[in-house]
Amino acid sequence: MKEKERKKIRVLVGGVFDILHVGHIHFLKHAKELGDELTVIVAHDETVRAQKGRDPVNPAEDRAELLRAIRYVDEVYIGTPGTIDLNLVKKINPDVIAIGPDQNFDSERLKEELRKNGIKAEVIRIPYLYKSDRAKTSKIIERIIEEFCE
Repeated sequence: MKEKERKKIRVLVGGVFDILHVGHIHFLKHAKELGDELTVIVAHDETVRAQKGRDPVNPAEDRAELLRAIRYVDEVYIGTPGTIDLNLVKKINPDVIAIGPDQNFDSERLKEELRKNGIKAEVIRIPYLYKSDRAKTSKIIERIIEEFCE
């Protein structure tokens, strides 16, 4: 089959991506390797407040702009407040949805919800590729506070 005839595999990921770090880069690189195009949905600021119990360090628009500058990322959307926007997921029409190793999703429940909504994407959990507190936003924030705020 010629390259032009082959359907491109679209991969979708979501996340906060508040303070970009090496763990995010490894996650995005691994997700991109699962297909041809990588789309990211950045968590809305209200979603971050609800999930993390704090304001994001950077607003969603800034986080989206940073992600657009990463070579592995082809397209970026800002999510709707509070929930997975299944209409946006349908619009993106992913073949694969990649979940980060520390993202709090029940993969089976997510698959069921996708199927109920006519979304036939395969769900893959990306393993930890970088095992260090340097690759965790909450730990980076703690280190900044300890080093610079005492």
